Amino acid sequence: MTEDPRLPLYEVLYCSTLAQDLPPGTVGSITSRARMRNAERDITGLLVFDGQRFCQHLEGPPEAIDALMRQIQEDPRHVDVRVVYEAPLAARRYSGFGMGLAECEGPDLMAGVHVLLGEAALRHFLALVPSFDING
Repeated sequence: MTEDPRLPLYEVLYCSTLAQDLPPGTVGSITSRARMRNAERDITGLLVFDGQRFCQHLEGPPEAIDALMRQIQEDPRHVDVRVVYEAPLAARRYSGFGMGLAECEGPDLMAGVHVLLGEAALRHFLALVPSFDING
């Protein structure tokens, strides 16, 4: 995907929790549908799920990111949606795949991202990315 430098990019890192009474397998259906819609909107990113919590890093056109975040906040499968970082972005971080999914073992790995805010949350998340087995 070749970026037009005149078009702005925006990034958002948010955390949420899987709604009670939903099986963890719900994440697979969320991801498969999201991949198609995000590709149409020129959104790329990475969703990490630890069996209970989500952390998702999204990047794309500001209007598309804003619309997607409104949908996520209204999605009953997510609770406690909290944006921990958002800012303009100079260049995409995820060019090798559209929307990656990584499932990590146990809640401890993602717990740090959930309690941080701003640049610290983003740095912590990005430092974990090389340890994930990402399905694109």
